[in-house]
Amino acid sequence: MSPRPAPAFSVLICHTGVRLLLANLLAGCLIAAAGMQTAAAQSAAPAAATAPAAAIPESAEDGAAAAGPRPVALVVPFAPRGPTDTVARALAAALAEQLRYPVVVQNVAGAGGTAGAAFVARAAPDGMTLLLHHVGMATAPALYRSLPYDPRRDFEPVGRILDVPMTLVARPDFPVRTPADAVRHIRQHQDSLVMAYAGLGAASHLCGLLLSMSLQVDLIQVPYRGTAPALQDLQNSQADLMCDQTTNTGAAIHAGRIIGLAVTSARRLHGMPFLPTAAEAGIRGLELSIWHGLFAPRGTPQEIIRRLALALQHALASPAFVRSMNDMQAVIATPDQASPAGLKSLLESELARWAPIIRKAGQYAD
Repeated sequence: MSPRPAPAFSVLICHTGVRLLLANLLAGCLIAAAGMQTAAAQSAAPAAATAPAAAIPESAEDGAAAAGPRPVALVVPFAPRGPTDTVARALAAALAEQLRYPVVVQNVAGAGGTAGAAFVARAAPDGMTLLLHHVGMATAPALYRSLPYDPRRDFEPVGRILDVPMTLVARPDFPVRTPADAVRHIRQHQDSLVMAYAGLGAASHLCGLLLSMSLQVDLIQVPYRGTAPALQDLQNSQADLMCDQTTNTGAAIHAGRIIGLAVTSARRLHGMPFLPTAAEAGIRGLELSIWHGLFAPRGTPQEIIRRLALALQHALASPAFVRSMNDMQAVIATPDQASPAGLKSLLESELARWAPIIRKAGQYAD
């Protein structure tokens, strides 16, 4: 079963006048969040201190006059209705409120998230095309022997967004219900159990690798074209197991459409206290949370990065975003984490963490 095709929300075109446009747009933005105005503020309403401007017009009307109806594109390198897409749509609404300018989600799925990342790496560095990616940004160099971009060199980190714990889940008619029994059943029937995941390089793929290594089993790993069809097959008992983010599994667990076996966080989740941690269930080495970060193309001016980071920090604190992420058990980044330096440090540590794990697994996506 395949997910519905991603809507073509926007086409982003780089043209020869982009530098001139960038200069004009930056001149019309506020110099500081406190509200100091530039000369352009005589003809445009000032942005509030809680709505820092990026390299975009100060309002949708100004944007239409300057460059046509071109919204900020928040690129998600995975299919619609997946966990990363869920986070992106909530963030797009919060960012649009802070920037006072449209932000649309653009799904550019394929090749385990590398197609969307490559798309953003090639985009104009003007603050109008952003990438929302997760830990896959750090695992791609080890999974792909030929990668069309360099995570360190080809992107400007804006800030960390949040961390989402994973859940080990089973089909609704799985023959055992307790975590200890599930571990025994997995070990005894590893040759016949199907583990679904949302494509090579997806968070569910990485979690499945860690599960196999932790239990020293060799499950039948079946890739899908996105989380939604994989989860649907699990609910329909066409697959046996899956390991995916709480943003997508939480509601299905609570509704009884799938069985929750364990969480991959260090502590039990406040929204699902009945689920033991993987360590409590006897699965050592399966502590994993999927971080998400915001990136811009290389060469994006640092003033734009600074403004975007400030807008991100305000967006992460907005009540609607906090409420929606709390409902999905996500842990929102602190202001220090939601900064260029914070995301850069995280990326470096994660690149070092995942390279030996993937090499040991001996799996390549290409």
